[in-house]
Amino acid sequence: MEGHRERKKARTRRALLEAAVRLFAERGYERTTVADIAAAADVAPRTFFAYFASKEDVLFLQAADRERAMLEVIADRRPGEPLGELLSRMFESLVGGLAADDELDFALSPLRARLVVAEPALRARGLTLMMETQPRLASALCEVFPELDPVSAGAAVGGFMGALAVAGLVAQQQGGSEDDVLAAGRRGIEVAVNGLSSLDRP
Repeated sequence: MEGHRERKKARTRRALLEAAVRLFAERGYERTTVADIAAAADVAPRTFFAYFASKEDVLFLQAADRERAMLEVIADRRPGEPLGELLSRMFESLVGGLAADDELDFALSPLRARLVVAEPALRARGLTLMMETQPRLASALCEVFPELDPVSAGAAVGGFMGALAVAGLVAQQQGGSEDDVLAAGRRGIEVAVNGLSSLDRP
């Protein structure tokens, strides 16, 4: 059972997250300082660094954890498991890893997504993470699917990540609920797995 100390830490982290995203939206990412975020959350700047390594890590905090979760799913490929089923399990693993107060909290994620697109520093960070993560996932796929060549594995990872991200973003922009966004992600993966020809089916 979660103790008082853990709950307090979760509340502080949440306060810092919400303050950072609000200030980024109001002032812009570049004009917002760590001291500003800490003050808005009513904590000392050193407290900020107990939770986040930098301003940008507010928006990319668990990127490494998500990559690790996907790599674990790949490494644990079931005997004879098709690629499409494994990719679907990767998605479900990511969904299952989202806590109630995760940094990808649904209410904040549309604003967060807009900031990443609008701010060059954040966009560069997101692209860097993508370029670092996807080749590692592709390499891991090649290890458990010997029939896959590196280019095909890269295409599979790119299709999976792109379909998941864009389908979910479109659902958010249309005002969809959290369930709608998750359903959109699943639909995106379905299209990626079955190929664009699946869109021609009634």
